[in-house]
Amino acid sequence: MLVGERMSRPVISVSPDAPINDILAMFKKERIRRAPVIKDGKLVGIISQGDLLNASPSPVTTLSIWEMNYLLSKVTVKRVMSKKVITVDIDTPIEEAARIMADNKIGGMPVMNNGRVTGMITETDLFKIFLELMGARDKALRVTATIDDKPGQLAKITKAIAEAGGNFISFGFFSGADASTKILTFKVEGLKKDEVKRVLGSVVKKFWDIRES
Repeated sequence: MLVGERMSRPVISVSPDAPINDILAMFKKERIRRAPVIKDGKLVGIISQGDLLNASPSPVTTLSIWEMNYLLSKVTVKRVMSKKVITVDIDTPIEEAARIMADNKIGGMPVMNNGRVTGMITETDLFKIFLELMGARDKALRVTATIDDKPGQLAKITKAIAEAGGNFISFGFFSGADASTKILTFKVEGLKKDEVKRVLGSVVKKFWDIRES
């Protein structure tokens, strides 16, 4: 899965010369938390809701509402935007985009195609993908177990479930407590709790949780 398949579009961009109070209102209306700043078709920065709020007067200010509105009307995006923008290309693997966002502690990035912004990939987009990967919206039997990290273990598990008449809805593979094990979480339909325990008893080291979810 590539970024271009799951990015948010069309792009809602802003001008560097736009007053920040206008952008705050636009963010609220569009329900977004960040936007690329575009000038003459080129990416020149990124503005977030946090940038806008940090530039706004404090609630305890002694300024009147008219004075605050006047001052905000004079502050433009280019004065508070981040000029150093981390971007990804449209053909970047989705997990690479997630790693970049996590490592840099950012909630979203512009997606580039031939030097132009073509979309945004955000933490919300990644959450939606995670929900799909884990089958969060599908009712089935959810199983979490520890298995040995060695060749052939997954093949044994999938074969045992299939032969028992089960159908996988989702399948997740995670690091175990040490290098010799892995944590497996999957959702399966067509089998009951006792059946899963019986058919996987010789493969699984420990069942952590089995529930209808």
